[in-house]
Amino acid sequence: MPQNLTRRAFVGAMTAVSLAAAPAPAPDDGTGWIELFDGKSLDGWQPSENKDSWKVIDGQLAAEGPRSHLFYNGPVRGADFKNFDLDVELMARHECNSGVYFHTRYQETNFPIKGFEVQVNNTATGEGTYREHKKTGSLYGVRNVYKQFIGDDQWFRMKVSVRGKNVQIWLDDMQVVNYTEPNPPIIPAGMETQRFLDHGTFALQCHNNGSHARFRSVRVRPLADDLPTPGPIPVADALFAKIINTGRANYPMVDYHAHLKLGLTLEQVVAKSMRDGIFYGLALNCGKGFAETDAEARAFVESMEHAPVFVAMQAEGREWTQMFSRRTAALFDYVFTDSMTWTDNRGKRMRLWLPDEVGAIADPQEFMDTLVDRAVGILEKEPIDIYANPTFLPDVLVKDYETLWTETRRKKVIDAAVRNGVAIELNDRYKLPRASFVKMAKAAGAKFSFGTNNTGPDDLGRCEYGLQMIDECRLATGDIFFPGEQPKAVERKGSALLP
Repeated sequence: MPQNLTRRAFVGAMTAVSLAAAPAPAPDDGTGWIELFDGKSLDGWQPSENKDSWKVIDGQLAAEGPRSHLFYNGPVRGADFKNFDLDVELMARHECNSGVYFHTRYQETNFPIKGFEVQVNNTATGEGTYREHKKTGSLYGVRNVYKQFIGDDQWFRMKVSVRGKNVQIWLDDMQVVNYTEPNPPIIPAGMETQRFLDHGTFALQCHNNGSHARFRSVRVRPLADDLPTPGPIPVADALFAKIINTGRANYPMVDYHAHLKLGLTLEQVVAKSMRDGIFYGLALNCGKGFAETDAEARAFVESMEHAPVFVAMQAEGREWTQMFSRRTAALFDYVFTDSMTWTDNRGKRMRLWLPDEVGAIADPQEFMDTLVDRAVGILEKEPIDIYANPTFLPDVLVKDYETLWTETRRKKVIDAAVRNGVAIELNDRYKLPRASFVKMAKAAGAKFSFGTNNTGPDDLGRCEYGLQMIDECRLATGDIFFPGEQPKAVERKGSALLP
């Protein structure tokens, strides 16, 4: 590098040399926005390998063919941006895997190693044995979106804003990412040291043959380089880094069992999600003594319509299947229940977390046999996707957990879960099931999910117990539940519900 040039100026100078015939900068429309695609040609853009994968069709940039990336190398800001607003109008075909890069630089082969990718993936599931969980809007490997919000063959706007060490991403008018890079930055495992907020150009992705995407507008509003980072810089403790690295390794960092209780608001949950990197599933308790009608359940789903969360039904008691219709249950992303509410052989209905309802347990062995029988019945008959609070015992029996949960009893519950495609929750609140149970369930082929089961705002954690079980029990990414990888339980067992 010439000594009289800064690194950034040198990059700009070299870009200018390679663009002697580049078009003049697109005009500013008066609001600061500049269109980078002229609607007619690839002028100002440089494709990498498999250059024929990029064409202009009907005034749109078309990504169709083997892997290739299209880098902006036009004259606007010397194709070098630090702070900016980016607005991309695009459409993804079925099973398309694409993306929009920023702070990157030209690379002839493979995937760009510098900068960040904003994922475009509505319905692509991965290649070979790899299952892709990161959906459209993800700041790939750093802040992942796990729910599909955009339909295939649907035009939408992806907006990306960078100010200092902060990145915000919107899908149309819904914000899905608000990430502030800590100091020093966390570099996800497997990502080169160039994965930090810096400066660079933009690139569009053609991921593979069969991944068809269209881009009809790529607009940028360049901003001053010295803009401050909005808000505080987060404290990057060990758990902050572990969440990023676990998500990067393709474990879905999702808490599927969270509640809006004791004043906890949707806005607070979304802010925590974006700060901590945990995607939440917000659940409505449905059953006797809770929401008891289709109308109440539907109202909850509607209230979450524009929120970046999963929406879950927590089925309460054994009466729930005759209180809700199949059509209503199908509105939720998934359904879960536990075996904490049931009626014993003498007709006594009890909730196991309430000592007064449980009363004295004269014969713990008989109690356990009944509990296992009820749990197996739930797993066999009820249309649920997740078995929550698994292996929960009343307070008077907790001290004897390992002996009361015999291998035979564990096997009955685990086999029923595996046979019926029900995931077993790794529950933060109760630290259940214990590692001995998890290891046995893993060996039997069970799936697992993270779940907090919070009582309010103060105990909505960061999936600590689930992360502990991944390490202690050596759970692989394929052991973790993800919605949509099999038909929902309500589709498989909907006849158990009201029509």
